[in-house]
Amino acid sequence: MVINFRPMTESAAEAEAIVQFLTSNSFPFHVTAQHTAESAREAVDSGRFWSEESVGYWILAEDETVGMVVLDDLEEDTPMFDLRLAEACRGRGLGPQILKVLCSLVFEKFPEPVRFEGQTREDNVAMRKTFVRAGFLKEAHYRLGWPTADGTRVASVAYAILRQDWENNETTPLEWDDLEQLSR
Repeated sequence: MVINFRPMTESAAEAEAIVQFLTSNSFPFHVTAQHTAESAREAVDSGRFWSEESVGYWILAEDETVGMVVLDDLEEDTPMFDLRLAEACRGRGLGPQILKVLCSLVFEKFPEPVRFEGQTREDNVAMRKTFVRAGFLKEAHYRLGWPTADGTRVASVAYAILRQDWENNETTPLEWDDLEQLSR
């Protein structure tokens, strides 16, 4: 399947399309699981999808819009992303391919990044598997780092891919238990 990204433009029609997408889909593993028209418009008006540090893209699979992604922290050497697939497009195995093409976009278009990071909730097993299948490596597990809609908290899990790993199609291992080596 061919995956492409179409940049969002700062226009009234684009703003309405974003509001429509955010309000017609639920995102149970995001901090805001269900947007209202007001919260979606606030995100648009705040520059969430087009600013110096953030750029939004529509995700196209065979010319069908299947979701959106926002690249954040583009002025830093470790940009992050917010990925949202339409409910009807989930479970189709698109995630790993989307992330691989997204890595190409980031590392080819932006010269500064040395790594590319994403985070998800510990209970979002599908996304955690997607990260691994796309060549990302788990780098952090922030206990009780993600607030949920019901007021409880779950862990936030961070995954990243290094530019050099993307270029060489490999994964540099991470030593989790390095304390013993440090105490020698």
